[in-house]
Amino acid sequence: MAYYYPFGQTVSPLVQQDRTPKKVFVLGVYASAVHARWKHGSMIVCQALAVASEPRIFWDGNTDEAKDIIGKINMPEALGHLEPAGNHLNGPSAKVLDEHILRPLGYDRQDAWLCDLLPETRLNPGQVKVIKERYNPLIAQYGLNEVTIPERPTVFCDKQRCQEILTELRESQAELLVLLGDIPIAQFLKAVTDVPFASLQEYVDIYGYGNATDISIDSRIIKVLPLAHPRQIGALGAHSEKWNKLHKKWCNCSERKL
Repeated sequence: MAYYYPFGQTVSPLVQQDRTPKKVFVLGVYASAVHARWKHGSMIVCQALAVASEPRIFWDGNTDEAKDIIGKINMPEALGHLEPAGNHLNGPSAKVLDEHILRPLGYDRQDAWLCDLLPETRLNPGQVKVIKERYNPLIAQYGLNEVTIPERPTVFCDKQRCQEILTELRESQAELLVLLGDIPIAQFLKAVTDVPFASLQEYVDIYGYGNATDISIDSRIIKVLPLAHPRQIGALGAHSEKWNKLHKKWCNCSERKL
């Protein structure tokens, strides 16, 4: 089933494009989207409206790419125009991944296989609100498409998806699995192997923050490193000061246990 963004773009799954062997496998929660600023004359209708799938998983928000993607979206002239949202609204998690996760580990993008529990974007409460209040009232008058993207779920990963991720992990040949936040721990790791923790806090209580441990997954031993979600690490909007400070301390530590 196809899902549609405001102004007609379809949702595309975001998966690892470079399938050559990697050193680290990074597992996030769900895919983000390209965000546009919707303007009508000098008035801003919406600062950040999700309008298209990102061009690749953990996209860095490149402005030229954003302009090209947004420029291909057709909208009635009477409704104004779209332009790339602020730099902090496109690709913020990717910047955190590159600068505060991969770099401290001594890796770059070429070393990483990237994956999400749910490889498609979903609508968070802020997007649901703006679509209901600003977009939906215009559908009938201007012949706009209905937005059919589901809202952000609580379950991102079922048994079938866990098996798909295991297949990717095997294909990657990575010897280090990095989990971003509580949800990949609870919905993937806990589902595929027997571990004595189901959250980042429980892991930290046993092993300490930023310390990897050996775990048997899919009939092989792999190092597992749960870290805070990029939102916490990068202080992206509402976030936990506790996890932000713990991760900064880890970044600045010269002796990381891997």
